[in-house]
Amino acid sequence: MRKHVLILLGILVLIGIAVIAWLAWPDTAKLSVDQVAGKQPVIGAPREQVIPTVNIAKPVGWANGAKPTVAQGLKIQRFATDLDHPRWLYELPNGDVLVAETNSPPRKEAGLTQKVMNFFLGRAGAAVPSANRITLLRDTNGDGVADLKTPFLTGLNSPFGMVLFDGYLYVGDTDALVRVPYRDGETKITAKPEKVVPLKPGGNHWARNVIASGDGQTLFVTVGSASNVAENGMDVEKDRAAILRVWPKDKNWGIYASGLRNPNGMALNPKNGRLWTVVNERDMLGSDLAPDYLTQVEFGDEFGWPWYYWGGYPDNRVQPAKPALQQYVKRPDYALGPHVAALGLTFAQGAKLGNRFAQGAFIGEHGSWNRKPASGYKVVFVPFGPGAFPTPGAKPIDVVSGFLNAKGEAQGRPVGVIVDKTGGLLVADDVGNVVWKVSAAR
Repeated sequence: MRKHVLILLGILVLIGIAVIAWLAWPDTAKLSVDQVAGKQPVIGAPREQVIPTVNIAKPVGWANGAKPTVAQGLKIQRFATDLDHPRWLYELPNGDVLVAETNSPPRKEAGLTQKVMNFFLGRAGAAVPSANRITLLRDTNGDGVADLKTPFLTGLNSPFGMVLFDGYLYVGDTDALVRVPYRDGETKITAKPEKVVPLKPGGNHWARNVIASGDGQTLFVTVGSASNVAENGMDVEKDRAAILRVWPKDKNWGIYASGLRNPNGMALNPKNGRLWTVVNERDMLGSDLAPDYLTQVEFGDEFGWPWYYWGGYPDNRVQPAKPALQQYVKRPDYALGPHVAALGLTFAQGAKLGNRFAQGAFIGEHGSWNRKPASGYKVVFVPFGPGAFPTPGAKPIDVVSGFLNAKGEAQGRPVGVIVDKTGGLLVADDVGNVVWKVSAAR
């Protein structure tokens, strides 16, 4: 009996040492975020990690009326409060705003890695049960505060993206694209969601965004990878790490573009109607790799995941290698920096935030976990030139920051961003449980 106790104690000591080593083995950045951002980022040598850098900001919320910091010439206020993990936003034709109150579905704890991941997700405020609800927000008197907040659609499964199309509201659930009939001005939908096409559920990346394409016939849907770099094999990645094109009338779909580890925000460039997306790149190559990015996406594009990143740099962790693919890998248009967790995306069309923010894209960066020091935790603006692409030499401009306090704790984390009917910028904050409104200071 005593021998068994000593063995058990020995195992516990080893586990404790392993946990301490895990937490005390960070890879510190050698480059600034700006150096790994822009059209020509610095792509250094990878520093592969068996024990990952773990640097997660503890969620604490906004105390005593605190709020984020905004760029000069702007102001910020609470548009809606007391929400339940608000992640994504969509404006209806009458100016009402829909917010998806949602989170990851329950994650299976099949092994030690997933148990550890779930522990850290909990530390980041990402392990609370999903409300599975879309809520309607209405500002009836135009004071910049929603005075109506009411459940709009329930019975969903980790909903995320929303779009009106041909008389229906389409919603990206984690396991399916669904739809319900919609009439302008209604404040509640009771119809049972109808499945349009199934989507691959499970894995690390659960959020499914959806927008209408410019052809009036199809929708674009994002499906992120199930893993970091296909460490569980490519069979579980089938029809994932991709943007799908869906024909809702026929309930058919096909892959539009592939090799995108975790695409989230999508938007059509108002200059030419082309599709753009932001993508979360891979982890555990060190604090300086690989950059998340903003890019235009064409039919048939291949961005390389999991074998390649940033247009052809090989990831030697992925075996077997696929050298024949390298020459076909597309380089993204604009790097956003390493591990910023770019999620939200909207173009500045309709924004009334001054000339500085009149032409380009706003991006919600949820914030890093695999970088020291932290990156992201802000909303940035990428300026576009007279054409349809980011301005050469331009770096991301901070629009909304201050989500981390002086102790490095997360008062909030930005996700979805949209321009509303007044020309203000709305920002979903899933840790602060707030939707913020940014407008021009008068």
